[in-house]
Amino acid sequence: MALEASIYIESELSEEREALESRAHASPDTCFVLDCEQQIVGYSLALPYPTFHYPDLTRVEETTFHSRNLHLHDLAVAESFRGRGLAKRLIRHLTATARSKTYERMSLVSVGGSDTFWSANGFEAHHEVSLPKSYGTNAVYMSKTVSLLRPDGASRW
Repeated sequence: MALEASIYIESELSEEREALESRAHASPDTCFVLDCEQQIVGYSLALPYPTFHYPDLTRVEETTFHSRNLHLHDLAVAESFRGRGLAKRLIRHLTATARSKTYERMSLVSVGGSDTFWSANGFEAHHEVSLPKSYGTNAVYMSKTVSLLRPDGASRW
């Protein structure tokens, strides 16, 4: 909670503890933390969600969806640990997890102008998806196909 608040409090995107916990409980196998010397320095929260849909920031998750789309609700790295490639490592780990669990797509809502970062990591914008004001004025729904593994272990794009 402290890390989430330190990143989002000024943008008014910070969520209540119960809402974040409900998202983690919806899919614990696709939520991860980065720790350094027993201090959480990053995390990702991802849960199955229907394509072109997204969590309501003001509500607790009450439904666990059975979807082939894994929605990356949040990925955060503490400011003092940025620039070390940790976000990309989290994305790679989450993508490998999604692949191993046979998800077909991954989606997210880019906030605060981060769509260029997500585009560089294989996500494409879907400007036709309207988002509520609670996600901020620059929010963009984005998604990418999860690559499949061939029997020899190589990726197929």
